[in-house]
Amino acid sequence: MTNANQVIRTALITTVALTTAAALWATGTVGYKRLRHRIAENAAALNETLPINSKWWRDHAKEKGELLYVAIGDSAAQGIGASEPNRGYVGVLADHIRLATGRTVRVINLSVSGATVELAVRDQLPRFVKLTPDIVTVAIGANDIALWDAAVFTAGIREVFSALPDHAIVADLPCFHFRHNELKVAVANAIVREVAAEHDLTVVPLHATTKRQGFRSIATQFANDMFHPNDRGYRIWAEAFLPALSVDVANRFPRQPSPTTPQQTPADGDITQTTGPAPVGVGGAS
Repeated sequence: MTNANQVIRTALITTVALTTAAALWATGTVGYKRLRHRIAENAAALNETLPINSKWWRDHAKEKGELLYVAIGDSAAQGIGASEPNRGYVGVLADHIRLATGRTVRVINLSVSGATVELAVRDQLPRFVKLTPDIVTVAIGANDIALWDAAVFTAGIREVFSALPDHAIVADLPCFHFRHNELKVAVANAIVREVAAEHDLTVVPLHATTKRQGFRSIATQFANDMFHPNDRGYRIWAEAFLPALSVDVANRFPRQPSPTTPQQTPADGDITQTTGPAPVGVGGAS
């Protein structure tokens, strides 16, 4: 092969490679744009459920119960992304409390979709301090990551945690899976644990629990907006709370025994038998 042919062959290979790469890039770019557009549409659809979920929790807060469970949080506590509001982690935990204690449970869900820690202090704490809850869960802070400010986050967490009873159960932030967010989440979770320790509060490992699900969980445990959990994802969230919650309610609200009919003891001189066949008559008379 002459040098000229080698040059032409190399040029053709290079052209084909560049053309193929450009085509793949264009296809990938179009596909990525379509994916982003679809996610945006799905997010908009989920936004339509915000007032629906909020109303659902307000309506059910009117129901009476022997125990009062209060939740502080954001859209995750509202159950956004679940098929029904009560299939979010708050609803799952409420059902567990009912089963574990054998008592009715009233749920007041103070959470607000989009809440940051600072907004929780402003909007949720004033309502919380007027209540006397038997069970409290707090999962807040995920919305702080987008516009991360460690000083604002720390100040807000201190205010929230200082208002909690010592039996409150708080969660650290969930896993975001992407490194640029996980770096901020690590700082936030260190703050959560430090402030919780100052108030002797139990911290449940939401981050470790969600991280164990792996990157693939984005496809199986998230709603169509690729941000909020779906039913399966919320069950994973609940799993982070359940060990600590189960111990807490077992210690403070042991399961009530099922009512039984007391056995009657015959009075003195009563010849009626309590066991065995009924007598046909005194002295054997028929």
